[in-house]
Amino acid sequence: MVVVDGVWKRFGNVDVVQDLSFDVRPGEVLGFLGPNGAGKTTTMRMILDIIRPDRGSIAVFGGAPGVEHQARVGYLPEERGLYRDVPVLDTLTYFGALRGLPTAEARRRATRWLEDVGLGPSMKQKAAELSRGMHQKAQVVATVLHDPDLLIVDEPFQGLDPVNAEMLKGVITAQRDRGAAVVMSTHDMADAQTLCDRILLIDKGRRLLYGRVPDIQRAFSDGAVEVRGGGIPMDPQRYRSVSEVSVANGSVRFLLHSDASAQAFFQELAELGAAVERFEVSTPTLNEIFIRTVAGDRRAEAVR
Repeated sequence: MVVVDGVWKRFGNVDVVQDLSFDVRPGEVLGFLGPNGAGKTTTMRMILDIIRPDRGSIAVFGGAPGVEHQARVGYLPEERGLYRDVPVLDTLTYFGALRGLPTAEARRRATRWLEDVGLGPSMKQKAAELSRGMHQKAQVVATVLHDPDLLIVDEPFQGLDPVNAEMLKGVITAQRDRGAAVVMSTHDMADAQTLCDRILLIDKGRRLLYGRVPDIQRAFSDGAVEVRGGGIPMDPQRYRSVSEVSVANGSVRFLLHSDASAQAFFQELAELGAAVERFEVSTPTLNEIFIRTVAGDRRAEAVR
């Protein structure tokens, strides 16, 4: 759907995006991650042809970005905006027509979507009369109303209560499941870990991490295993595979030697008579990886 190749963008004396390359594929959610000011929104706007790159190239649906693709693209900007003094249903109908839907079809879809997200009783209210959460849900409906092939959503769940956030996560995954490509910017690493098939982490305009979430987690695994049960020896000297032992969240955490396998360690536990109830190879969360990578963890090189 999208190919970004060696893109640079400078504002004044600052390179906001530097030699950035990635692609976006049908039927996936690509998590676009990074600290504030990393260049995420600038990159999204270049894909949408709102601004142009200084160097490098961007292809959307196999050609140059441009207004001719607007019927196939849905964009949810971080700065939300509906017409304050117009009924929500009328606004969404207008937005759908702008993206190529016949007016009657746009109104039918908007009505159905507003009912699906719990805004049926409010569809004739003006946007100024809606709460922040209701406004956000209506804006998401505007983004997906025309069944776009490419969705670019910037912090879609920001400020929502847990119930409405879960509802809109379902909307995002449904778009992916019907074959759309989704680019989702978020600061919530738990959302990224749950929803994203691949992630792209940038900082100061440069790519730091890029790939499938499980692959990145494995690359940052510290060779630890968490075990819960009874009769588990705590002395690392009792094991051939273990270098350190600690207790975390009711489980015993074992750090294995670099040449040891989890399978060999499990056999050692059995030999020592431990009653194992849970045995899990520990992988770091995306939040931990984010912090370590932005701070300069050299293991990031393995998945760039």
